[in-house]
Amino acid sequence: MEFIKVTEQYQPGIALIQLNRPKELNALNKQLMEEVRDALQAFDKNDQVRVIIITGNEQAFAAGADIKQMADKSAIDMLLIDQFSTWDQIRKTKKPIIAAVSGFALGGGCEFAMTCDMIIASESAKFGQPEIKIGTIPGAGGTQRLTKAVGKAKAMELILTGRFLSAEEAHFYGLVNKVVPVEMYLHEAVELAKEIARMSPVAVQLAKEAINRSFETQLDEGLAFERKNFYLTFASEDQKEGMNAFVEKRKPEFKGR
Repeated sequence: MEFIKVTEQYQPGIALIQLNRPKELNALNKQLMEEVRDALQAFDKNDQVRVIIITGNEQAFAAGADIKQMADKSAIDMLLIDQFSTWDQIRKTKKPIIAAVSGFALGGGCEFAMTCDMIIASESAKFGQPEIKIGTIPGAGGTQRLTKAVGKAKAMELILTGRFLSAEEAHFYGLVNKVVPVEMYLHEAVELAKEIARMSPVAVQLAKEAINRSFETQLDEGLAFERKNFYLTFASEDQKEGMNAFVEKRKPEFKGR
């Protein structure tokens, strides 16, 4: 594992996955997500693991996808790469996953946190889908999961402006379970995991499956629609300008084509 740190028994029955690209604020590249997928598959088969925690560091859970990997891609390139297929394993994981979030959880980082089953946030956490600012849209579930979490009007505002939610706002809108001081966010996630780990593993898995079924009955269609539109943004000049401006650390000039 190059981009994550894995602890099988962080606490009895609790496994920990820590995203580990600190210089890039844990930007989610394809290899990192493949490593997360492999770790989740292993934990799902491990009877000693009952709950999984995914975290980053105090500065960032994940500040987004790795734009440098996408900036020069065409719509067909993105379709063939199919980088989000690795994300599907998060949804398929049978054991409960808690995201322990501090600092930035933006773009793909926000989508990653929302794909987990519960979120414990530090007071410094910031959530958002700022893809619109670089000429594209969320592509890993943001338009679907954020809408289900906070409602249509607030999701429209956040996704069409790219503005961030503070930890307290995220809690108010039901996006996160609890907000705690920065020094306590991982501890609080562990305490929640301990409580769940004490329950019947079979009942926990069945309950999780039932809850997700009610939540995701219409999700597959929405995800497919979102993904197609995400790929289509890579046929626009604005996407090229937005991502190149990000890489070159300048303000983008969007022209609507």
